[in-house]
Amino acid sequence: MMIPLNVGDIVRLRKPHPCGSLDWKVMRTGMDFRIQCLGCQHQAWIPRVKLERNLKEILQHADEK
Repeated sequence: MMIPLNVGDIVRLRKPHPCGSLDWKVMRTGMDFRIQCLGCQHQAWIPRVKLERNLKEILQHADEK
């Protein structure tokens, strides 16, 4: 089952980024996601399967602003 994620969603992953932040913003969706670290603004590409496996929680949906 796919987790519904949209561009602009803020998610928390299980492992921290080297800068110490756990929170990421979804920049692009599809089979691969582009996510941006909210601590240091670094962007990374991650496959959907890996992102869904490492996802701890969705902090904010893009439409809740």
